[in-house]
Amino acid sequence: MSYAETPAGSGTPPGSLDDALLKTLFAQSAVGLLVLDPQLRLVRANSLVEGVGTEEYIGLRFTEAFRLDDPDGSEQLLKAVLAGEGPVREHLVRGRLRRIPGDRIFLVSAYRLDGPDGPDAPALGLLSAVVDVTERERARARETALAAVRDAVGGSLDVPTTCRAFIDALVPGFADLAVIEVVDEVLRGADPPVGPLPPDTPLRCAARGRCDTVRGDEPGRIRPVGGTRRLPPRTPYALAVADLRPRLVPLTADTPWLDPDPEGIHALAETGAHSLIVVPLTLRGAVLGLVSLYRCGAAEPFDEEDVSLAGTAATRAALAIDNARRYEREHVIASTVQRRLLPQAERHQAAVETAHVLLPGRDSGCWFDTIGLSGARTALVVGGVAGEGLQSAIAMGQLRTVVQALAGLDLEPEEVLARLKETADRLAHERAALPPSDSLHGEELQAGCVYGVYDPFTRTCTVARAGHPAPLIVGPDGQRITVDAPEGPGLFAEDSALFAPATVTLEEGSLLAFCTAELLADEHAEDRITRTLARPGRSLQQLGDDIVYALPDDTRSAGAALLLARTGTVSDHRVATWDLAQERTTPATARLLVRDRLQGWGLDEDTVDSTELIVSELVTNAVRYGTPPLRLRLLLDTSLTCEVHDGSTASPHLRHARTVDEGGRGLFIVSRLAAHWGARHGPDGKVLWTEQDLPEGGTH
Repeated sequence: MSYAETPAGSGTPPGSLDDALLKTLFAQSAVGLLVLDPQLRLVRANSLVEGVGTEEYIGLRFTEAFRLDDPDGSEQLLKAVLAGEGPVREHLVRGRLRRIPGDRIFLVSAYRLDGPDGPDAPALGLLSAVVDVTERERARARETALAAVRDAVGGSLDVPTTCRAFIDALVPGFADLAVIEVVDEVLRGADPPVGPLPPDTPLRCAARGRCDTVRGDEPGRIRPVGGTRRLPPRTPYALAVADLRPRLVPLTADTPWLDPDPEGIHALAETGAHSLIVVPLTLRGAVLGLVSLYRCGAAEPFDEEDVSLAGTAATRAALAIDNARRYEREHVIASTVQRRLLPQAERHQAAVETAHVLLPGRDSGCWFDTIGLSGARTALVVGGVAGEGLQSAIAMGQLRTVVQALAGLDLEPEEVLARLKETADRLAHERAALPPSDSLHGEELQAGCVYGVYDPFTRTCTVARAGHPAPLIVGPDGQRITVDAPEGPGLFAEDSALFAPATVTLEEGSLLAFCTAELLADEHAEDRITRTLARPGRSLQQLGDDIVYALPDDTRSAGAALLLARTGTVSDHRVATWDLAQERTTPATARLLVRDRLQGWGLDEDTVDSTELIVSELVTNAVRYGTPPLRLRLLLDTSLTCEVHDGSTASPHLRHARTVDEGGRGLFIVSRLAAHWGARHGPDGKVLWTEQDLPEGGTH
């Protein structure tokens, strides 16, 4: 109510009520009040705005009195109020007061002061309410920073990623610069040392960050990400990991503990860092690392409330880092087991050149293998057990061992996978029978495998697959060759469908790529790999590397296996084949043919004699119990292979003859003379084969 509206006879002099109201408002208001003239100069202020109500400020512009960070923006808002565009309510501005150090945050409201002629006339000025909300906003900023740490830290099981998330959560909202260092061995999964941290313990910089307003480089520039250092003695860093207590340290150019570190002094001068919090990363008395937080330039120095927040955030980070460390240790163990269970070197094969690429990653269950079979054939195998960790690596080793054992039985690819699935089913039943308290109880197993056999004499590759991608094949002319191998059920699947093989005839020099599913994750993967395989003049290892170079980034973190093979043939000079008659004199003829050929190859006499006896026994068995056609083949490679083919499907059995028996010792003799022997069956009969190790210098 203005004095013009004062009721007649009230006894109140005109204008006295307005004067009393204005005096009381400025004297007892709970907020700072300022009166500005139309030029936004300070006319009057109450005492709640500390230092602004004195005579030296009267006549200054509002933006000058509060030394605002954005004077132009604030002035435009106030001018809009003067123009009658409505009041400004609770607008946050940042500035500084002369009598209070550091940045301040003000909540400003502004209202137009109209004259007697009303809002259509020019305004008399502005009434502004100013509240210093610095402490409230700092508390809110701390809560926001801590919430950011809770939300961002702990979602990854990778130590560097966890550290990076921690830094991003604190910079720039809480600190201008931040560096997190982790004990070097912890990054590799080792147990953290119990505090106090020994002085010579290397710490590796896992992550660091800075806000855009910081000039120069951070005080940790001599600690690049990935670099290591040992904490200098008699510094806040060393003291923090010694007594496991955080430190709040003011930084100046004459800080005594920086004297031995001229580069650190120079970095401080460049950035203007003036406040430091050092917090050890500890968990149950063990030291995982160290966090260094800096504020620079005009930023408010850290206080004890900030130290408390930094300690809480560091505890969260330490827990997440320890979880990631435990996972890393299990991953290292699983990767070590995986490497020990895989082939340690490329194996020489008679007519196939091979190379492999194993990408380490989270998946520790992928495997590959090349297995030499009788008759210069080669089995090419790639498989994978889904999942991470030691149990996947163990299951992989079990399946790979079974595959090797089944391959030695000369089974067809589809038979190998059928037997392998039977083994997988037993493993699944064993896991299901574990007690409920076991962590593996109820955890399903998933695995796939592709098994192929290349025969250099027929130049065919027969493939069967169990829940696994088919191999990619490129001919010597660079054209892709399709392998129409039906996909059978996964090894641990409940589906009991039969496995069906596919056979493709290949030209010499064809390339085969057996891949785990991770390499074929996107729709362009097959075309990308086949284009790479078609590049001329590249070795297998170079082609494998080229395939890896072209992979999407997310593929490399999962882990994968790639097995490449280039087909060939057996040199005619290393093979001898004879078609023999089904007659009683044939064993003698076979002995003469074998002796002549082996002597021509330059084998030693002991090997010639042993081979004569082996061939004689095998041919005699085929003549006596087999059916035509009868064929003898010798193959000289790193070992000497003898094969006798006949049309019968009946397999001989090794038995121990009694002393008075006149026969039954043939295969026993063969087993004693040969390093390996066996029988394989085909649509046109069977083949009995033996392998003999050749002594060093056995050929000349």
